Amino acid sequence: MARILYLQTSGTDTPERLYAPFLLAMTARSMDMDADIYFMIRGVTVVVKGAAEEIQVGNFPPLSEIMQQAISAGVKIYICEQSSRLLGMEDPDFIKEGEVVGAVTFNDLAVDAEAVVTF
Repeated sequence: MARILYLQTSGTDTPERLYAPFLLAMTARSMDMDADIYFMIRGVTVVVKGAAEEIQVGNFPPLSEIMQQAISAGVKIYICEQSSRLLGMEDPDFIKEGEVVGAVTFNDLAVDAEAVVTF
């Protein structure tokens, strides 16, 4: 099965950049592809508990709704351990659906993916 890895480096300070990886990953799942979103650098701020509920851009629904739809569709959420430590965050700060992982996991995901898209 084809796999796409979406790399989210933008954080809650740029809300207009946050919808795309979830929407594209949901689209990939509807096309029977595996889709993963890896949050690193400021991107880890998006998956802090309660953060997505505070984000809504234009006529789009709150980001939390789009995020939950993506997760329900089978999109996997990975959170960079090093980035979270750099920003002073701990595992309990993040949504339960996210898995905090290290650099080895990112490299494995990237090697296994047919495409890596960065936001």
